[in-house]
Formats: sequence, structure tokens, C-alpha cells
Amino acid sequence: MHNKSKYFYAIGLSYKKADAEIRGHFSLSDTAKQNVLSQAKQNGIESLLVISTCNRTEMYGFAEHPYQLIQLLCDNTKGTVEEFQDVAYVHKNKEAINHMFRVGSGLDSQILGDFEIIFQLKAGARASKKVGLLNSFTERLVNSVIQASKRIKNETQLSSGATSVSFASVQYIMKNVENISEKNILLFGTGKIGRNTCENLVKHTKNSHITLINRTKDKAEEVAGKFNLIVKDYEKLEDEINASDIVIVATGAQNPTVYKNLISTEKPLLVLDLSIPKNVNEDIREHANITLIHMDDLAKITDDTLENRKAFIPDAEAIILEITSEFNAWLNTLKFVPTIQAIKHKLTDFKNSELNTQRKKIADFNEDQAELISNNIIQKITNQFAHHLREDSNTSDESIELIKKIFQLETTNNV
Repeated sequence: MHNKSKYFYAIGLSYKKADAEIRGHFSLSDTAKQNVLSQAKQNGIESLLVISTCNRTEMYGFAEHPYQLIQLLCDNTKGTVEEFQDVAYVHKNKEAINHMFRVGSGLDSQILGDFEIIFQLKAGARASKKVGLLNSFTERLVNSVIQASKRIKNETQLSSGATSVSFASVQYIMKNVENISEKNILLFGTGKIGRNTCENLVKHTKNSHITLINRTKDKAEEVAGKFNLIVKDYEKLEDEINASDIVIVATGAQNPTVYKNLISTEKPLLVLDLSIPKNVNEDIREHANITLIHMDDLAKITDDTLENRKAFIPDAEAIILEITSEFNAWLNTLKFVPTIQAIKHKLTDFKNSELNTQRKKIADFNEDQAELISNNIIQKITNQFAHHLREDSNTSDESIELIKKIFQLETTNNV
């Protein structure tokens, strides 16, 4: 496993204490991650896992002192040790294990129940394994965390409902518009929220009548190409609005771009304004056939969802507890593997010298029979010790010490 002087650490920083700018200083590109791993290899670190997202940068690894890991991070980013110390967390052994479980299960995410991070953990583990920096402990831990996140996803509602405004808008449309796949949808503006909404719409509505308009057409074509949508010129905005059933406004304009006089259609029209500042003028409500929904209304749906999710934290924690105990039980059995092996060696030495003595004394000495009987006895004795150590996890450390004393064992490594 790893020797006494090495501890398992989780070091990192996240949105909780570090603002976006500081997080940017410690952000690791794919190349930087590779460099961290190569440097760790050179420094003789035996296992290291690295994750870096817009919300957090973390390292999980074995070291004598967390500074070895912090140094790796600072050497490969713009960030300094002083900056890191202001916002960082350092967890050791059991706390580090628990931290990985919380992170991987979406309990530590900026949006509660967001499971994106588990893909980062998997990718991080793959990258470390490739360069021989994933020991059996870390691999087993990551697999346990993946298992926990799967179960939380399937058995609780920690990640149910809408959490992003773009997803909330799509959910709103799905709930309130019938025969969605036959409706004409216009997306005006291709900012981040617009693009995400577009992606969610394509995914969830199976709608092929989505039109895109943006002030700069090439920007619209870039997004449209990705999702196979129609692009129209900005001049056609009025016609397109009136030909639509749903208009999603996600522009970055400073003043309203959609207003009462643009609208001549008599059909019901749903307008979603996902822009900050607002880009749809309130006066369009004067048309009886218009429903205007603002980002604020959708943010409310999002807040309610997150509020509801909190109810499922205990369920998620119960699953984590169960899988953590399994992991710890596995860890405990590792603890005494060296001792058990040492007992076996010791008893085998006794056996060999005894058989040597008897061989000389007895004329028709039955080698096979003696071998068989003594091996069986050794196995039975070792099993007794193993059973005792496995059952008695509270005092297993003391037991190990006592066994070593009695048998005068020198076991080299221990957890």
C-alpha cells in the first residue's frame, strides 16, 4: 500500500471561497494537467488525481505534507502559494475521502445535484492511470464515488427538475405548449443562454422548425450549423416573429429589441425574454394573444427546484455513508494483510525447520503427508488471526502490534 509517512490529501479551492478571478489563476488546461502529472512522477509521488473546472481546481494524492501537492499546483498555474492559502482547503485521510464523495455526488456543486463533476473525476482518473499515477487505493476510491453518484441519481431526486435558466425555459415550453414538435420556434440572439436553450430545445422537443436570427449573421450560422437549423437575416425579424408560435429572445442589446409595434399576428404567441438587461418591451402585453415570460420568472422556477432538492440531501448522504463504509472496510482489511502474510512466513519457517529435523530422524519419512498436514494447520492458524482482525476493527491496530510482538515480526509497510 503506502508507508506510514504518507497521507492521502485533497487540496483545492472552489467557488465557495474563491471568486472567478482567483479560480482563473489556478485553472489547469489539459496541457497544464499533463505537466502536473509529469512533475509529480519526477518528484516520486505515487498517486495523484487532478480536476479543474470553472468552479473548482482540486488534487487528490499521497504526500508526506500537503505542501508537495500545493507546490505542484502553483508551479503549473498563474496562482501563488499566498493566494492559494487565502481561499484553499486541505483535507487529510478520512476527510479527504469524504470530500471526494461529496464533490462527486453533487453535494458540493454550485448548483446542488449537478453531476458534471463526475465526468471530470473519471477523466482525471483515466489520465493518471495512463501515466502510472493511480494506485489501487485511489482507483478503488474513484470507483466507489462513481457508484455513489450513480445510485444518488437513480434512487433520489437530488438532480430532478430545472436548474439552469435555459433548461427551465425549455421545461416551461414543454409544459405549456401542446404539439411542440409542430410549432415554429424563433431564437433571436445567440448568447450563451440562447445557445444552451437552443441545444436543450433540439434535444427535448424533436422540433425541426427552429429559426435563428442574430445581428451578425455568421455568428448565427455557426450555432445553426451545430444543430442543423435555419438562419434568417436580421431584416426579416418582424416577419419571423409573426410567423412563430414561440419566440426566445437572448440578445445582448442594451435596449429592447422586441416591442408592441412589431407584432401583427393574431395567433397565440409565447415570448421568452432570457436577456439581461431585458430585451422585450413590457408593452407587448397589450396584445391579448401574447404571453411574455421573463428570465426572473424562470429563475424563480430554478430557485424553487433547488429548494426542493435540499429535501433529498439526507437520502444522498445515507447512500454515501453506506458506500464509504464499504470502502473503509476494504481499507481496514488492507491494513493487516502484511501482518497476516508475515505470520504465514513465520509459521512456514517453523514448518521447514521442523520437517528438516524429522526427515533426518525418521527413516521412511512421508514427505507429502507431513507437508499436507502442516500446510493445513498453518492455513487454519492464519485464518484465525485474519478473522479476529477483520471482526475487531476497533482495536485492530493494537492487535496487530501484539501479534508482531508475539511472533517477533518485522512487517515493513502499513497503511
